[in-house]
Amino acid sequence: MSRPLIACCFLLAHTFALPGCTPPPSSLQAVIDRGELIVLTRLDPTTYYLNDSTPQGFEYELSTLFAESLGVKTRFIIAEQFHELVHLTPNDEADLVAAGLSITPEREKKLHFTPPYHEVSQQLVYHYRTRRPKSVTQLNSPFFEVIANTSHAENLRQLKKNHPNLSWIENHNTQALELISMVNDHLLDYTVVDSNQFQLIRGQFPNLNVAFDIAKPEKIAWAFPLGEDLSLYNEAVKFLNNVKETGVLKQLQNKHFGYSKQLNYVGICTFRQHAQNRLGKLKPFFHLAAETYNFDWTLLAAVAYQESHWDPKATSPTGVRGIMMLTKATAKQMKVSNRLDPAQSIKGGARYLRTRIQKIPERIPDPDRTWMALASYNIGFGHLEDARILTQQQGGNPDRWIDVKKRLPLLTQKEWFEKTKHGYARGNEPVTYVENVRQYIKMLNQLEASSQSKKQDAGHKKSALDRDLPAL
Repeated sequence: MSRPLIACCFLLAHTFALPGCTPPPSSLQAVIDRGELIVLTRLDPTTYYLNDSTPQGFEYELSTLFAESLGVKTRFIIAEQFHELVHLTPNDEADLVAAGLSITPEREKKLHFTPPYHEVSQQLVYHYRTRRPKSVTQLNSPFFEVIANTSHAENLRQLKKNHPNLSWIENHNTQALELISMVNDHLLDYTVVDSNQFQLIRGQFPNLNVAFDIAKPEKIAWAFPLGEDLSLYNEAVKFLNNVKETGVLKQLQNKHFGYSKQLNYVGICTFRQHAQNRLGKLKPFFHLAAETYNFDWTLLAAVAYQESHWDPKATSPTGVRGIMMLTKATAKQMKVSNRLDPAQSIKGGARYLRTRIQKIPERIPDPDRTWMALASYNIGFGHLEDARILTQQQGGNPDRWIDVKKRLPLLTQKEWFEKTKHGYARGNEPVTYVENVRQYIKMLNQLEASSQSKKQDAGHKKSALDRDLPAL
């Protein structure tokens, strides 16, 4: 075809849309026509992970909600190496990167970031038996490693300009959890992790501590390829603005990152010790009660640990007793004849928790409904209702736990509890109660995953040994 004919076809395609010269669809229309949003992400507790083969994670849920707003499904591509996340082009298969990427000047040269929806700090992590460095000037260890092409490496290079003796290794073929495990096993002295990531894995690695932040907090956003076609990008910006305004984003952040920060090294170690020494005998009772009353067994086990540290003979000064620390009245109501019998106590506690959930309005979805039920399990339904009324009066949403938990502590203040139906209550306690239970659930799931992984490794080793056995 001659050049004049090409030019003519180009002009006509824009005016009359001649067949054979139709321009390609926009990035948004391509996703709609495909019926699928393709998301590039990474395996990490903060972004995307599999739990019993079921995808979970903050970025997984947020991306899926975006796809649903477009009327399409999602497909996730897992980056094998971190550098794949920061080199997305219009020619690549993925439509966007949703991987907890922080916005940096270097990355803005390669990617088009949405307005931020989260913020994290980058923290230097060390083993408690390693001498804690108080500043960058004390980072003189040869066993300091970070992932290559991350903002962690970028910030270290900035620090090196003023601290020429600073040195570290950038690893191209690893993941954050591998480096964290190496610090835990004394194979490394230091690594750098994001604050939300350390918060999630803190219970799994109780021997690790944070020394200091290596940089100012950074903004997290989705990333799109650079180019003139902004149709899909603009739709993503609208979506993110909407989930911010409606409170959905805050709910997701609370769901994935809203765990208690009150558990210290001793508390986490004690939990792991009790899980090893006490939980095994109680597991059958938790599983049976969970099946009977339609719960996840880890929820019941977490509540029991918060109540009694899984001590069947636990007794409080106020007379509550047993694994689930039931009062005499509650035990009688739940048909528990012996509160010190673990099976009866766990079954009674599960039944009582089910009654609490049934009192929470059905319109409230989980997990908010469960968290409010737990709060009422701790403080009583009447005081929970008082807090929900205060929440509504102050412009919050009484059906969201993140709003209600801000008002529960007001029940300790005279200017507020005098206006309520049920009066004074120790409103801080149910907040701590629920947050701790959530943390215990997380740690139980981590222990279960670790146990399953060890069993699989043992099975692989046994199979390998079987294959190597000589024929008899």
